[in-house]
Amino acid sequence: MFKPFLATLALTATAAQAEMSAEYHSYTVGDREYEGYVATNTAITPKGTVLIVHDWDGMTDYEERRAEMLAALGYTAFAIDVYGAEETPQSVDEYRALSGAMYSDREEFRARLMGAIEEAANITGATDTHVMMGYCFGGAAVLEAARAGADLDGFVSFHGGLGTPEGQDYSAATAPIMMFHGSADPVSGMADLAALLDELQAAGVTHGAEVFGGARHSFTVFGSNDYDLAADQGSWQGLLDFLDEQT
Repeated sequence: MFKPFLATLALTATAAQAEMSAEYHSYTVGDREYEGYVATNTAITPKGTVLIVHDWDGMTDYEERRAEMLAALGYTAFAIDVYGAEETPQSVDEYRALSGAMYSDREEFRARLMGAIEEAANITGATDTHVMMGYCFGGAAVLEAARAGADLDGFVSFHGGLGTPEGQDYSAATAPIMMFHGSADPVSGMADLAALLDELQAAGVTHGAEVFGGARHSFTVFGSNDYDLAADQGSWQGLLDFLDEQT
């Protein structure tokens, strides 16, 4: 999917000079090869590990940028690959086909997520605490991992698909779940969020949600028609607050 490289740059920290290392990371789940992206601060002991699940268009420079943002703050970030290293989707039809294949085969979807979680122990800067976050399709994937009982310290969904598939529930969820969502999201609206909150409450799962008034779907995606600076900044700060509590 990507050409491997190692990029190192100096970042000015408040107390000391920090150095960030970012590189592509190949791994295998079952008989398929995947290629993620790992960013970490090599000058300090990492605060925790954050797994980032990509949107429906696959692993792109968006996830890489988010990983580097987290590394600059002292976290080890692992942007995982759900589709496979050989997949390079370029169109909406291809995005829809690859994401739809995961939604239609939940067992395979979970296997790929769980495989990436296991791989997190092998990445540069791996830590004992792990939180999974994701955007849009990735936000739905985070909730899938939570329902599957993934052994993590927290789950964070940004403008994700919030519906619970038939036959699933949150009885196996092991850690707090946080959602950041726009009130004008046409993909998964406020009724979906309310239903999910009711489910989590009934299941006894620690949870929270922050709603950004008027924000639409993909409000964190730089350059998109839905991008909302205030909602992006607010949800990012909310993520950092959540990470402080869980890691």
